[in-house]
Amino acid sequence: MNRIYIFDTTLRDGEQVPGAKLNLNEKLRIAKQLELLGVDFIEAGFPSSSRGDFEAVKAVAQAVTKPVVTGLARAVKDDIDQVYQSVKYAQKPLIHIVLGTSNVHVEQKFKKTPEQIMQMGVDAVKYAKTLLPDVQYSTEDASRSEFEYLWQTVEAVVKAGATVINIPDTVGYAVPEEFGELIRKINYRLRNMENGDKVMLSVHCHNDTGLATANSLIAVKNGANRVECTINGIGERAGNAALEEIVMGLKVRENYYQGYTEIDTKQIKNTSKMVSSLMGLDVQVNKAITGDNAFAHSSGIHQDGLLKSRQVYEIIDPQDVGIEDMELVLTARSGRHAVKNTVESMGFHDLSDDDFEQVHQKFLELADKKKEIYYHDLYYIVKNFLESKEIVPDAHTAKIYELVNYQVISSDIFPSASVKVKCGDEVVVKTSTGNGPVDALYTAIKEIVNMPVSLLEYKISSISQGEEAMGRVRIQVKFEDKTYTSSATDVDTIKASATALLNCVNQIKIENAN
Repeated sequence: MNRIYIFDTTLRDGEQVPGAKLNLNEKLRIAKQLELLGVDFIEAGFPSSSRGDFEAVKAVAQAVTKPVVTGLARAVKDDIDQVYQSVKYAQKPLIHIVLGTSNVHVEQKFKKTPEQIMQMGVDAVKYAKTLLPDVQYSTEDASRSEFEYLWQTVEAVVKAGATVINIPDTVGYAVPEEFGELIRKINYRLRNMENGDKVMLSVHCHNDTGLATANSLIAVKNGANRVECTINGIGERAGNAALEEIVMGLKVRENYYQGYTEIDTKQIKNTSKMVSSLMGLDVQVNKAITGDNAFAHSSGIHQDGLLKSRQVYEIIDPQDVGIEDMELVLTARSGRHAVKNTVESMGFHDLSDDDFEQVHQKFLELADKKKEIYYHDLYYIVKNFLESKEIVPDAHTAKIYELVNYQVISSDIFPSASVKVKCGDEVVVKTSTGNGPVDALYTAIKEIVNMPVSLLEYKISSISQGEEAMGRVRIQVKFEDKTYTSSATDVDTIKASATALLNCVNQIKIENAN
């Protein structure tokens, strides 16, 4: 079993996304979280690009102790000096040099001969070796390069002292079969040259055709022992190989790849949320591993299977990546098993089969209108049905909260909110202030429910277009060391915010009443 090293370039390649610029403190927060995650290498920036980037790389080098810290340099002396001066403070510093090897780079970008470019690379590595013992050389656009010239370059820079060879698929041109074969041939030749077995073989894949993860994993299968990647797959154009996909792909199919990482996978979701928040880049809902829907199930067939055995439709335990649990989303597609399981979790254990069929029919009627059914919706369906049959619900069934009305005032000086909430026959009104309208709204609701919940995550997104666009609010709250997730949808995002919080509160009440 081979150890596969993880090189994270979120702070360099990931930050090249338009609008995703981080300040120094934000870079440090992410770097420390990456260290907690357990990455082996952190590429903290491009020091020669600006004074700010230089200082950020230097600060990261001083702040973390376990990962190797590097910065990117072109094959010129000034760039290499800038990297050295910024990473020399790290306990494990590395100089990373990049230079193209494809014909289009050599002839059109640099307008030099292949021999001149190769000599530039050799000279750059030799100079970098006078500064630090560990030097990485990246053959930019390797997947579009002529193989023999690519190999001659690799051989020459290894003889010059490079300790890491990185083979990038810079523009996402590669396909797995070809890229795997490319890595296999380079690995074979590398291991058969003098001291080649001491050189780390790395890959860096872009996602222009959606194959970055596939290409990275096939490279591991064919001998690469390090993968360059980013959190959430962010990066130039369509992004890079996603760290979480690489790591979990290796973990799920460890025997196939004969490789493992030392990533603390339980930190994946926290790291994803931090990067998304600080960079202002939402994670698509169906994104593998870190998307909101990655462990959410709405299909009745899937829900039925999952309730019988998690292994039926889940190959990854959500808790392994830092998510509390799978989420069963109740929609018109949800089957009887999922609806019945939710009804019973609310404390309604004594429904006959005929009674449940009638409840299920009412559920479907509402689901066709609302798309998603929340806890309180289903609760009232059952409660009203039982009352219509003059059946008294179980005494321990919780009374749940329902939003009656609200008003918010948004102001830089005095944001406030007034909320009217109904619980059973009781109606309560509260007015509170906060740091903003939603904060004031949540403060008022928490005073009404008198429950010590803490907000962990608040996310708002548009799910339709036009003047009457629907907005979805998704939140996570913590109560007594357990995380609860809920969402609500409305054209009024303030109303959706209030409903989402009350949905979480109702889940807590129902769970603790039984």
